[in-house]
Parts: sequence; structure tokens; C-alpha cells
Amino acid sequence: MLDKYKAVNCQIYFNKYKNAMVQIPIKKQIFPIEKHINTNSQQASYEYEGEDVILNMINLYIMAQINYALRESKASEEGARMTAMDSATKNANELINKLTLKLNRSRQDIITKDLTEIIAGAEAI
Repeated sequence: MLDKYKAVNCQIYFNKYKNAMVQIPIKKQIFPIEKHINTNSQQASYEYEGEDVILNMINLYIMAQINYALRESKASEEGARMTAMDSATKNANELINKLTLKLNRSRQDIITKDLTEIIAGAEAI
């Protein structure tokens, strides 16, 4: 990945999943890699062949960071979608209940009117 491009700085922006209602926008620097020095631990020496190992590790690191960002963004999207669909379902149920009540009242008015006409017709005879 790094063989083809000369990058000085690489940042990735994504949404971090906190919960179904909250997604946090994140800006993360993935290149250049920040050095973390732990002064309490002993330094181990490694033997490796040239820069190939380091380049492979950097490639793996960058791909892992991109994969992490994609998964977090997907989880955030699914959480937001789930919340939106839950809200839409509640709104639809409220609308159905209101319309059912309105339909029942209209039907009751028609039945009452018909009964009034029948009773008035029976009294006229």
C-alpha cells in the first residue's frame, strides 16, 4: 500500500458507536504513526530483514485502522437506522390508533342516525 504513494499525513473521519442513540464523530490520525515510548519496560531487540517487516507492519496497521473505522461507522449507521425505524413504528401506531378511533366514531354516528330513523319511522306508523 505504501509502495505506490508518498503520504506525509493521513487522517480518517468516522462515526464512533456509543449507543443506539449516540454516535460520536471522530477524527483519527493514522499516519504518521505516533511513537509511544514506555520507559518502564525493557527494550527488546529484534532481528529482521531490511525494511520489509516494518513496511508490512505499517500496511497491516493502516488496514486495521481503516477496518476499525468502517466497522464503527457501520455500527453507528445501524444504531441510527434502528432508532429511526423505532420512532417511525411508534408514530405509525399512534396514527393507526387515531384513525381507528375516528373510523369507529364515524361508524357509531351512522348507526345512531340509522337507529334514529328506524325509531322515528316506527313511531310514525
